[in-house]
Amino acid sequence: MALRPAGLRAWFDSRRFAKSMTTDTTPLALYVHWPFCVSKCPYCDFNSHVRERVDQDAWRSAMLADLAHEAAQLPGRTLGSIFFGGGTPSLMPPETVAAVIDAAARHWGFEPGIEITLEANPSSVEAARFADLAAAGVNRASLGLQALDDDSLRFLGRAHGVAEGLAALDTAQSVFSRVSFDLIYARPGQDLAAWEAELRRAIGFGTEHLSLYQLTIEPGTRFATLFEKGELAAFDPDAAADLFEATRAITASAGLPAYEISNHARSGAESRHNLIYWRYGDYAGVGPGAHGRRGGFATMRHKKPENWMNAVARNGHGTQIEDALSDHERAVEALVMGLRLGEGVALARVDALAGGTAPLDRRALARLRDQGLIGADDGRLQVTDAGMPVLEAILRALVIA
Repeated sequence: MALRPAGLRAWFDSRRFAKSMTTDTTPLALYVHWPFCVSKCPYCDFNSHVRERVDQDAWRSAMLADLAHEAAQLPGRTLGSIFFGGGTPSLMPPETVAAVIDAAARHWGFEPGIEITLEANPSSVEAARFADLAAAGVNRASLGLQALDDDSLRFLGRAHGVAEGLAALDTAQSVFSRVSFDLIYARPGQDLAAWEAELRRAIGFGTEHLSLYQLTIEPGTRFATLFEKGELAAFDPDAAADLFEATRAITASAGLPAYEISNHARSGAESRHNLIYWRYGDYAGVGPGAHGRRGGFATMRHKKPENWMNAVARNGHGTQIEDALSDHERAVEALVMGLRLGEGVALARVDALAGGTAPLDRRALARLRDQGLIGADDGRLQVTDAGMPVLEAILRALVIA
């Protein structure tokens, strides 16, 4: 737990208890982090680790203990979604996945039609487990295809080729009721025509949801090291903007419009789990490095797998940080998350979270509206299509952090 001055501990503890006893009955989300990968991709800054051996029995027991702790903090709620992320959750034994799902059902109960997503690498080895994962309760798969070009996959450090990835996609579509996959664009040497062709091919596979991300050079990654050495160039921002606009136009015309800055879906096929995040609902996070937001508190687990395991053995849970969020912090987070969405954010809710008035720079808001970058109608604040390519700059100008 994060250390606090002794004089404040009783106040924090009483506030945590009071908030945990709230009568909130909105659906809750559960995030389960599996930190292990076969290898580390050069662009990845997620909490992922390569280990020669994993004690599966010990990990299953620790996951269930961490889950039980979170359930005790959020009594009386039901789950609307579960998301197994990583790392590479498709490396989890199906019996571990089943045990987590069964425990979550016992602790909370499920909303009708609960969405249970698992991220998966599209390799033949992992695809062989898909049927067992579906039998364990997973009903939505998110595949890391990342590219439909073998040279690009090698550049991205992916272990699969295009043919193997598409075979895994076929398997996923045959066993899971819902399937999404990721692609990374704005790769070195990729021009507009090549991306448009790749995207149209991807849409032709018939999935209901696509996550389409521009390649970014994240601190601490192998790509960042290459960039610092001058061995990897950043993609031209103007060319990246052209690819972004083309992405939104092509997906919209195909019936998969952007409902979030990087996510596209047919109507009704949006990721329910991620919508809980972006709409600033409560979610519990278990497993190494998992974050959570519940009852006005922000939580984070120990990141290193061994440290998390030791914390669970010592304390019964893997929590490293549990901090009360101020009204201002909650309102800021709700704005930053909600403005990623096409639907935007309800200002009345942000006002309520802030305990008064939403933390917005009103002069900046007027200027951004005049520029056509922000819309504010029917009590909702929305970033327009013209504003989405410069969302980060809009947030910096608009939100009073």
